[in-house]
Amino acid sequence: MDGQHSEKPHSHTTADRMSSTTSQNPRSAQRQAGTCGNPEGDARCPTSHRSTKDLSYMKVPAHRDRKTHPTTILLCKSQSSQAALVPKEHKMFMEEAYNAAICFKMLRDLNSSDPLRLKYIIKKIKNMAYGSPNLVLETIYDYFVDNPEISSRHKFRLFHVLEAVIESSDSLEEAWEKSFMQLALENMTKSTELEEAYQDAASNVLLAICRHSWQVVARHLETEVLTGVFPHRSLLYVMGVLTSTEAIFKQGDKACWEEHLAQMAVKSVQFLNTDAWHKALLLALTKPDQTCQEQPPEKAFLFIYYGLILQAEDNSTTVRAHLRSLLDTSHQWPKQREGIALTIGLAAVRHLDHVWAVLEQFGQSTPIKWSLQSFCLQNSEDPRWKWASSTVLLAYGQVAARAKAHILPWADNIVSRMVFYFHYSSWDETLKQSFLTAVLMLVGAISHNEGAHSYEFAQISELLECLMVLLEKEPRDTLCTSTRQQAFYIVASLCKLRPPLDLERKSRVLSVCLHSMLALPLLDVLEKHTCLFLEPPNIQTLYNKTAEALDQMLQSFIIQNPTTDELHFLLSHLYLWLASEKAHERQRAMHSCVALLGFLSQNPYLDPKEDFKRIGQLVCMLGILCQDPDRATQHSSLEGVGHLYQLLRCQRATETWKVEVQTPEQLSQAHGDEAPVWSCGDQKTAPPASQEPVFPKDGVLQLSSSQVIKEVMKHLTVAELTDLLWTAIEGLGSTSPFRVQAAADMLLTTIKEHGATLETVANLGRAIHLQLCSVRIPQAKEDVLHAVTLLARSHTPELVATFLDFSVPLDSHAFRLWRALGTEQPVSRLVLAMLLDWLRERPLPAGARNGSPQPKDQPWLRSLAAMSTLHELQFTREFQKAVREAHPELLLALLTQLHYVLELNLPEGPRPGQEAPETAPPSPQSMSLEALKSLLSTTGHWQDFALLELQDAWKLFTTIHTYPQGVGLLARAMVQNRCQQIKAVTSQLLPSLQSKEERERKVAILILTEFLYSPTMLEVLPRQAAQTTLARSLRDPSPEVRVLSLQGLGNILFHPEKGGLLCGQLPPFLDGFFQNSEQVAVQLMGTVSDVLHRLGTHGAATQSLRVAIYARSFFDDERAGIRAAAMALFGDLVATVASRELSGLRAQVHQSMVPLLLHLRDCCPAVVKQAKFALYRCALQLRWRLPHTLFCTLAWEQGLSARHFLWTCLMTRSQEEFSIHLAQALSYLHSRHRHIKTWAALFIGYTTCYHPQAVSQMLNSVDTNLLFSTFEDLKKDPEPGIREFAARQCSFLQKVAAGPQ
Repeated sequence: MDGQHSEKPHSHTTADRMSSTTSQNPRSAQRQAGTCGNPEGDARCPTSHRSTKDLSYMKVPAHRDRKTHPTTILLCKSQSSQAALVPKEHKMFMEEAYNAAICFKMLRDLNSSDPLRLKYIIKKIKNMAYGSPNLVLETIYDYFVDNPEISSRHKFRLFHVLEAVIESSDSLEEAWEKSFMQLALENMTKSTELEEAYQDAASNVLLAICRHSWQVVARHLETEVLTGVFPHRSLLYVMGVLTSTEAIFKQGDKACWEEHLAQMAVKSVQFLNTDAWHKALLLALTKPDQTCQEQPPEKAFLFIYYGLILQAEDNSTTVRAHLRSLLDTSHQWPKQREGIALTIGLAAVRHLDHVWAVLEQFGQSTPIKWSLQSFCLQNSEDPRWKWASSTVLLAYGQVAARAKAHILPWADNIVSRMVFYFHYSSWDETLKQSFLTAVLMLVGAISHNEGAHSYEFAQISELLECLMVLLEKEPRDTLCTSTRQQAFYIVASLCKLRPPLDLERKSRVLSVCLHSMLALPLLDVLEKHTCLFLEPPNIQTLYNKTAEALDQMLQSFIIQNPTTDELHFLLSHLYLWLASEKAHERQRAMHSCVALLGFLSQNPYLDPKEDFKRIGQLVCMLGILCQDPDRATQHSSLEGVGHLYQLLRCQRATETWKVEVQTPEQLSQAHGDEAPVWSCGDQKTAPPASQEPVFPKDGVLQLSSSQVIKEVMKHLTVAELTDLLWTAIEGLGSTSPFRVQAAADMLLTTIKEHGATLETVANLGRAIHLQLCSVRIPQAKEDVLHAVTLLARSHTPELVATFLDFSVPLDSHAFRLWRALGTEQPVSRLVLAMLLDWLRERPLPAGARNGSPQPKDQPWLRSLAAMSTLHELQFTREFQKAVREAHPELLLALLTQLHYVLELNLPEGPRPGQEAPETAPPSPQSMSLEALKSLLSTTGHWQDFALLELQDAWKLFTTIHTYPQGVGLLARAMVQNRCQQIKAVTSQLLPSLQSKEERERKVAILILTEFLYSPTMLEVLPRQAAQTTLARSLRDPSPEVRVLSLQGLGNILFHPEKGGLLCGQLPPFLDGFFQNSEQVAVQLMGTVSDVLHRLGTHGAATQSLRVAIYARSFFDDERAGIRAAAMALFGDLVATVASRELSGLRAQVHQSMVPLLLHLRDCCPAVVKQAKFALYRCALQLRWRLPHTLFCTLAWEQGLSARHFLWTCLMTRSQEEFSIHLAQALSYLHSRHRHIKTWAALFIGYTTCYHPQAVSQMLNSVDTNLLFSTFEDLKKDPEPGIREFAARQCSFLQKVAAGPQ
């Protein structure tokens, strides 16, 4: 029957045998007493102390000692079968007999040589034993009795089957115990060709019996061990397995066995002094193992038993002698070293002082010195002593582990020895592992001592330093052992001891541990390093355990010091890794961070009354990493935000929380799409099972990461929000694009939500400027600038003051920040007002007027910075409207600033002989002047700017002496151009006249005296009020202001009768123009100009035409001074004549245009300047088109294009003016000034090109010949453009001349 058979209740299947066998059968007594065996049902196989071996693969000798078996099974079983027929029904008997026969046959077939068949047979016997173990046991016993001469190999296999059957039995009857115990004891010590394998198989039968009744076996073992003869190895094997295997015993029995073993050791003390026994012991202990990695149970037990015997010995001399002899044995193999250390540790339980003395003596011996670095070269090839120091380390660890209550006084001594051997032994993997094992035993012993937390240890720092050195020596690209894991566990235990670590050492510990773990390569890379290992470790499991050890170490630190300061200290070391450029390093650091926060959220160690330190930094870091490209890091960051929210909730339970946080799982689902979050980094398979959530489950659904961060921000204090902002600003300097963008987002979000409540905004603004230069991502930079815009709504004064500090010189990044300040119109007005206030802060250091050296502290820099900033902001779109609105204030402020800079007497540039650097910033004088220029040009007052530019009046503002003249010309230009800001400026003048600063009063009085000529001023300041104001200024402390006030009181506005007197003086002055003296004539022309100015709106009336004729007559004078003065007078005359009075002078103005135009090429610069000014004034009065373009052309452009434009403006008038201009140009072909003659020819040439018929009608033969001659000369001009133009004109004139013919 091949299948497993379920037996019905039955009696035993075997009956009486031969007398020899019946006497040995344990079932005979039961049959004779008329009892029946217990029925057996299906049973489950109990757990074995070892996996059943596959006998088909056992290596046994090829020799087979077969016995001839009966040809049939029933023949062999006939007697017992017939005896069983009497009390049994035939059917039941046949069924049991058949099963027994099948089992008997399978036992016989175990002698087969076919491995596959052996495997099958063994499986079938085991299956049968599960259902009918007693039947199988009886059959096996009968087989042994009936076949005493079977081969050793066959018995070997039967023993394994018997072991499995006994283990599968729920209980074992006493008779069976005795029979099979005797069978095992007889074969345990038998020598066969299978050697130790045969003995171990028999011993395993004894061990299987121990599962049912270990006490009986123990008594037999004790009897054998205490005979005085050194025990056979099989006995030691059984005792070793019993000692090392917990599963053999029932609950509580293991302690009883250990107690029994201790009693045996006490009884064995007598054998220590027996030489034969001792020699046999050392021989067994030093016997080489089959493999260096595994130690047989008998040898492992022998080290334990030896230690127990030494522990029980009362004679310390004997203990010392035995320990020293043990240490003198070989230290080559790992298990040997561990065994020696274990024996020493067990002996130290009662003989700690003596064990210590032996270890100290051995440490000073020659063999141990050979294992140290300083002596390693002398005997480095002897493997017996190479790792002796590792044995000593393990011994100290075992001593510590066994010392128990006595460990504390010895702890520092033990640690000092461990540190010594660590530093001075030859470094290798063996020493490292021995050191870690020893320290683990030490800290384990200390941690179990109740007084450890109040004991002061002196060597903890040195031990920690050894661990740090060990971790630093670990390969940075491999993870093959549990070294890091063990080191982290040790650190976690040491941090619980006193004294607590100082911050510096704790920082080093954290830095080294984090670097050792987080800097490892990706798991794929780690696995590649183990591909050549025979038994490669599971990298994923090893990594997870190591990471768990690191997390426990961090948690230990916070448990020992449960404060927010400690939490910040730990997190600050993680921040370095959270900012790593490598995704897997960020992922690992975030995992540790989340684990720490989760631990604190589940375990309320932190004091609820204690405020978080730098919680804003943590919120920002988590918020930034919520945008990490790595999805696993995103998930962890969101989970960390959830834990942090829960911590805040616990810390601030008194606050009203509007929104409950959702679980980390919900956060991760709401944050992203369905992409797997464990697809990169160190997670290689499915995500770990989700832990029980520690957050309320009634949270807000579908919150994004930014919304969660906003919810957290609502419950941060102002200081914490500021800390968050500082972290975000620092993140702007990262080299990682995603971090920069995320930091910018955090900055913008925080300011958008809480910008109005922030403090220390000035420092934040300064930091933003420093980081802005490193932001290369356009969107991130825009977000930062937008944040500044929002921050300016509530903190404009602080930001303006801060930005001024880095605005000299004003770089591009600072300029963008200023523009961001003015993005919103109300704020731009406020910014401008603040800048004006800073501009008016004009401290004047002592000695500034006399050119003394400037002090090192420069309080005027803020004022100069404001001026520089105002200059730049005038060109920006954001401040354009505000600048226009503030034009009056800005005008007075910048004019005053010019005077202030002149008073400072700052250096204007490089000294003579020095070259100015290319990137040198402009001097304060030039900067202030440019600010004034840009104000006029950008606010629509370009006409005022044009008059000063064409007169080259800006140089008047460069010296303190000519400054009043420059201010006067500017004010006069505003009057002449009928500036629309005169009213507004006048309104600003009155407060300025009351200023405490002399320079402000001086500027105000200069402008006011010129504004007296403007009728518009009287609408704001009536005549009487103006007179009163000037009279009040006569009492001004400043002599200059008093003089200017007196001059203003003499204005024709207050004395109308002066108009007639002044007009009466004009004829003599005009006649004086013909004086031979150039100086007298020039002065008289200047006097007439001054008279015309003083007459103001009254004008020269009837004298204007005469003045114009007289002035025009000197345009072509040979004397350059006279020409310049005449043109200046003509320009002043045209400027003072109102539009209604221009009709009488229109002909004079028309006739002056060509001379003025041609004199733009005059050889005298003064003449050119006055010609430009007069031509521009005339063009304005004649209402030429494109006046601004005309000004630009006159001021800065040259060349043929400029000449063509001026010709176009002049010649696109009426036919009458055309003929006049052409005639004047022809007359200048006779000029002795080559440049003027050339320009006249070019003028006529343009006219000929565009108006050939009109020119041909006006030219006679003389004029034509003159033109031919002139253009022939121009063909030799050095300028290529003129030569080409002249050649074309000659050809064109030839065609024109040939036309009538």
